[in-house]
Amino acid sequence: MELSFSLIIPVFNRPDEIRELLESLLYQSYDKSYEIVIIEDGSVTTAKSVIEDYKGSLNITYLFKDNTGPGDSRNFGMQQAKGNYFIILDSDCVIPVNYLEKVAVSLNSKYVDCFGGPDAAHESFSNIQKAINYAMTSIFTTGGIRGNKKTVDKFQPRSFNMGISKKAFEDSGGFGNIHPGEDPDLSMRLWEKGYETKLIREAFVYHKRRISFNKFLLQVKKFGMVRPILNSWHPGSSRIFYWFPSLFCIGFIISLAGLFIGSG
Repeated sequence: MELSFSLIIPVFNRPDEIRELLESLLYQSYDKSYEIVIIEDGSVTTAKSVIEDYKGSLNITYLFKDNTGPGDSRNFGMQQAKGNYFIILDSDCVIPVNYLEKVAVSLNSKYVDCFGGPDAAHESFSNIQKAINYAMTSIFTTGGIRGNKKTVDKFQPRSFNMGISKKAFEDSGGFGNIHPGEDPDLSMRLWEKGYETKLIREAFVYHKRRISFNKFLLQVKKFGMVRPILNSWHPGSSRIFYWFPSLFCIGFIISLAGLFIGSG
């Protein structure tokens, strides 16, 4: 099958992030044409003027819809996309120059209908961004399920850096009505339908994650709350490393408490 990529990027009130992402896409080493589909998810501060700056250099489809969340926005973008293979990215990612080339080489070598790639911290990131990136990717905190482990059972792609074929999207219906947790839910539904997933380690992105530690802890809490729902929807899917983020946070809090008690 001749691959035809459509990059699916939802955005909500973050035009500056889209500018950085589009700027990085200007320099892709991939020598074939591809489409960029940007879905404005009911933003008040839109990216329309930013999109206009890049329309002469990049093949961009710009869509606006009411605010219904990231999963629904990705589905909407894939329904409108022209390619036969969709690559889903978060708006706060910066794309390395050889990203699309690495994806194409891997899929042409061993095709799967769904893949995921890791995220990395760029040297220009702030210390907080680097720390949160470590917490989200380290084997000690997440068990390597986001791409920093060589063998991770069956890899569950995450939608900040994920690919899915048009066929698999149409067959599965895309992302379900759950957030967070829409990523592993989609992966498990694809497995149940017989589709394969894989990690393309070389196809990493720089994920900026413009969040504070408080927002990060809230995100971890939400993921913890949704995990029992996923376990009930997909019996037998529970794994011990799903507890790693919670155990890491508990250990971090205990360490801080011990530090303060010891210095008191």
